[in-house]
Amino acid sequence: MRREQGRSAIVAGAGIGGLAAAVGLLRGGWDVTVLEQARELGEVGAGWSFAPNALRAADALGVGEEFRACSVPTEAGATMRLPDGTYLMRFQPDADPALLANHRADLQRVLARHVPAEQIRTSAAVTGVRQDGDGVTVTCRDGGEVRADLLVGADGIHSTVRRRVWPDAPEPVFQRILCWRGVTEPGAVGPVSGFQTWGRGARFGAHPLIGERVFWFLTVRQEQPGLRFDDDLGEVSARTRGWHDPIAALLAATPPEAVLCHDIYDLDPLPSYAKGRIALLGDAAHAMTPFLAQGACQALEDAVVLAAEAARTSSVPQALNRYDQARRPRTQQVQRMARTDPKLSLSTSGATYRLMTTMTRLASSGVARRKSARLWDWTPPPLSTEGTR
Repeated sequence: MRREQGRSAIVAGAGIGGLAAAVGLLRGGWDVTVLEQARELGEVGAGWSFAPNALRAADALGVGEEFRACSVPTEAGATMRLPDGTYLMRFQPDADPALLANHRADLQRVLARHVPAEQIRTSAAVTGVRQDGDGVTVTCRDGGEVRADLLVGADGIHSTVRRRVWPDAPEPVFQRILCWRGVTEPGAVGPVSGFQTWGRGARFGAHPLIGERVFWFLTVRQEQPGLRFDDDLGEVSARTRGWHDPIAALLAATPPEAVLCHDIYDLDPLPSYAKGRIALLGDAAHAMTPFLAQGACQALEDAVVLAAEAARTSSVPQALNRYDQARRPRTQQVQRMARTDPKLSLSTSGATYRLMTTMTRLASSGVARRKSARLWDWTPPPLSTEGTR
């Protein structure tokens, strides 16, 4: 792959968005250094699902087939149930597009295979950022410095790049939601096609994963952050006791020590995703609640657009300004929708819960498909592999 002199980039963060950005920039002829604060790219996180817009982004990055290979179709996007097992909405194979579910670690490995290992620096937490007219210098915790023409801040909701470059940006906002996530042992439970179950003030969901595993989550309304439990799996079991099969079986098949518990935060809309030679991407720019399953999808879209704009011109500030103009309206609209959804779907009000479930039962699946299509209707720009004009 040809490299052009003077076209170097630093990507802060080796999560899905950061690695996707690195892949896209590499395809455009950039020299890329990825800085990751963790000591290794390991088996972290749990599962998630991806809509068609994310698959189009993966195809644009040249990793679509590998993306599909590490994923399993899930019906959870169109299968909604009540705790007693009643179906509010049921997946229709001839009409509803299946989402794809995978484990974060599997997708991270797919993307990392397309970035030379020597260009990923682990144990490299970013502590300082400064830019001038010629480039950007990043300081790491070990005292080392890296300099490049472009810096991509893909370092998550608590982004150091955002805090250093946008010091007046608001802090993450707790959305009064607590979430547990877990993955079953391989082959420990029968096939699950994917579903969501709506309780009052609680939502349980499950997606199949490769390796005969199942990813599950439980989100509940929680007024204050920081509440933790001695036995997370026991707490989830207690909160879903009596709920329909196979929820109890999924929990029984999950190692207790592997259950994750997190408060859900998002970000208020930022006035810009770019400043000079520095751009924010993914959760660092527009962290959102998981209720539309679009957080990672939007990060993949970001990566494609950033790489496409960076390949169009030799002016980094001009490219990042176009990236900002292209991405901020869409991502902030999705961000607002993801913040609004749990105000209804996790309401503890009995009246709201009855209204929500009744309307969902009465609505045709076509209504749900049209609503989803507005989120999924995105076409990636072409990625050049021939450098700038």
